[in-house]
Amino acid sequence: MKAIDNKVVGYKGIEVPYTVVLTADYTKKLAIFLPGAGYTAKSPLFHFAEEIFLNEHYDVLRVNYRYTDKAYNEFTMKELDEAIVHDVRLVIKEVLKGRNYQDFYLVGKSLGTIAMAAEIKRPEFSEAKAIWVTPLLNQQEVLDTMVNSENPAQCYIGDKDRYYSPGAYELLKKNPNLESTLLPDINHRLDCENDPLKSIDALKQIIAGIKKF
Repeated sequence: MKAIDNKVVGYKGIEVPYTVVLTADYTKKLAIFLPGAGYTAKSPLFHFAEEIFLNEHYDVLRVNYRYTDKAYNEFTMKELDEAIVHDVRLVIKEVLKGRNYQDFYLVGKSLGTIAMAAEIKRPEFSEAKAIWVTPLLNQQEVLDTMVNSENPAQCYIGDKDRYYSPGAYELLKKNPNLESTLLPDINHRLDCENDPLKSIDALKQIIAGIKKF
C-alpha cells in the first residue's frame, strides 16, 4: 500500500490537499471520501471505512479540504458551498486523469454531502454506490439528489441531528434505491449525549452497514 499526498489550487486560489491511497495491486476500483468541515478523513468513521475498502482492493481518495482554516474566515455560507463543489470537482478530475477506474463508491459526511450531490451526476458515477452520512437535508440540492437518485445508496442520520427532519426523512424513504437508517439519540457528530457506549454502537452499526453494502 502506498499513500500519495498532493494538492490542487482551488476556489479563490486556496490550495486543497488530497491523498490517494493505492492498493498493492493494480485496481479499477476507487472509494472517494468527502468528510465534514471538522470531521476529517482521519476520524473513526472514515478510518474504519477506509480499511474496509482497502481490504477489498479499492484505491482510496481522501479529499482533505480545510474549511476551518483562517483562509476561509471571511467566507459566507454560500461561498463555502461554492468552494467545496468547485474544489472537490477539481480534485476528482485530477485523480481520474489517465486512470481507468470503473467501480466507484462515494462516501460523504455533512458538508461533504454538498459536493457529493454535485459529483454523483458525473457520467463516470452513473453506477457508483453512494453512502450519505449525516447529510445536510436542509440543502435543497442535497435532498433532491438523494430523493431522485437512481444510484444504489445508503443514508445514516440521527434523530438528534440538527439537520434531520421527519418530513425530509419520509421523502428519502420513498426512494427504492436508497436504504435509510435512522439512529436513535445520535447527533450530527455521531455522538449520543452522555452515553459514549451508544455512540460506539452507532459507529459500529454504520461500519457494519458499509461492509455489507
